[in-house]
Amino acid sequence: MDSWSRIPSFVCLFHLLLLLCSLVSASASPNYGSAKVSLDVYYESLCPDSVKFIVDNLIELFEGGLVSIVDLRFIPYGNARLGRNSSITCQHGPKECLLNTVEACAIYAWPELTGHFPFIYCIEAAVYERKFTQWETCFEKLGLNSKPIYDCYSSGLGKELELRCAAETNNLQPPHKYVPWVVVDGQPLYEDYENFVSYICAAYKGSSVPTGCRAKSLSAI
Repeated sequence: MDSWSRIPSFVCLFHLLLLLCSLVSASASPNYGSAKVSLDVYYESLCPDSVKFIVDNLIELFEGGLVSIVDLRFIPYGNARLGRNSSITCQHGPKECLLNTVEACAIYAWPELTGHFPFIYCIEAAVYERKFTQWETCFEKLGLNSKPIYDCYSSGLGKELELRCAAETNNLQPPHKYVPWVVVDGQPLYEDYENFVSYICAAYKGSSVPTGCRAKSLSAI
């Protein structure tokens, strides 16, 4: 799967602001605990379809309170390959390996969704606009300290994190066929991944249904 589409930068900025507001609101929402639905996104940072899913589709998760019922995880590795001495070759070259590692470091440094997702989104929005060389501006845009990320990358921890992502991705059952490979509660969505909200709402067993799921049900009817 390989297709680029372009969106204006102000749309990315609007989405980013919406994400930040939604994440802050979600942190004050009721604790759904074990009722949350797991959403695992296996992707690679420069894959057009992965980028589009994060920037253009995943935004739905932050509408109607859906993020409050989801345990969202990012696994940045995708179609990379392991070689001798644990070397990693990325599908879209060394720059993709760099950003995969940077995003893995962000997840490690800021484990809460409020910490790493806006940063990942900002990077992928830059990739979406074919400005991925400007990814470091995301630190300033989001008011984040860059030191934990640079330290993670340069110390070798980032490589270790990527090897963990590689192990998890390579051990998927069934094996992933492409990226993004989206999994809801352990079940891959295959080519229907853009319809992930419907699967989340169907899998959710909690008593308090977010408005996003109610809206989805009404739309289906």
